[in-house]
Amino acid sequence: MPRNVALVVETSGSTGAPKRVALSADALLASAAASAGSIGGQEPGSARWLLALPAHYIAGANVLVRSIAAGTEPVILPPGHFDPAAFCAAADALDADQRFTSLVPVQLARLLDAALDASVLGDSAMLTTLRRFDALLIGGQALQPDLRDRALDAGLRIVRTYGSSETCGGCVYDGVPIGTVVARECDGRIELSGPVLAVGYLDATGGIDRDRTDATFHVADGTRWYRTGDLGAVDAAGRVRVTGRADNVIISGGEKVSLDAVQASVRRVQGYAEAIVVATKHVEWGQAPVVVVAGEPPLPLAELRAAVQAELGHAAAPDRVVVVQSMPLLASGKPDRIALTALVSGTSAA
Repeated sequence: MPRNVALVVETSGSTGAPKRVALSADALLASAAASAGSIGGQEPGSARWLLALPAHYIAGANVLVRSIAAGTEPVILPPGHFDPAAFCAAADALDADQRFTSLVPVQLARLLDAALDASVLGDSAMLTTLRRFDALLIGGQALQPDLRDRALDAGLRIVRTYGSSETCGGCVYDGVPIGTVVARECDGRIELSGPVLAVGYLDATGGIDRDRTDATFHVADGTRWYRTGDLGAVDAAGRVRVTGRADNVIISGGEKVSLDAVQASVRRVQGYAEAIVVATKHVEWGQAPVVVVAGEPPLPLAELRAAVQAELGHAAAPDRVVVVQSMPLLASGKPDRIALTALVSGTSAA
């Protein structure tokens, strides 16, 4: 293994084979410094973090690195099922001037559900605890607008983060690159540069996998760039807007269809806020979107198809709705799209 590698993080593999990402100490500390410069906690001893994510994921590892950089000891939530009451009890132990944590959207949703229910019953202690955080970093997957609005309406200071293991985690906060990170759009894909970039990917022997690394990291005009797997745009001010995954596009009836765009459209239909859209083979169209929901569909397929078609066109209209008892998830909390795709391939229309 190269000498400058301080941490190896295995990606979640939510859409394919996992990768072993090699990160240097310099990159990790640059990420911590950029984060502190954006949300606060630059003064030694001024900030404490609550670890509520597995430490083998980059967001969890970052809590530990940022604690080291801050010169403070993190409060660690016990492993196991995420319990809002246990989270708030742990948060009450944060005794520094500034308090931070990193969460995935499903954790934020559970915290809000518990805190707001308690508030309705007259006990606002949980909500008060959540409001004490100087920033709740939300990443790992897209933060839906309705959940974001609920959090803001409740008085929580949330920060949407964008990044990956290859960038030492979140390096874009609320659409704005932090520190000296630079974003650009190249052929419809988001690219990122800066001191937070990974050394590369490791092969089975622990050395750098040159083929895989060179396919993702490249140098242009003396600057090293990471070519993400995300489609999007960067405006003149450098603000990043992600529209979907480049590998989440299908050809349906000869037309390119972004499954992320279909999913966003479906989730704007009442009752489908938690739906997942994957692809399946189709005799006539080649491929077609399929909607997966936990529980009974809230309205007929024809109405859902009409809503999506009006927004995105006929090729994007879902072929069917598949009902599951519970959504299969990866350990990171992300939907297991590989499992869902395999599931819908043998499921008839709802």
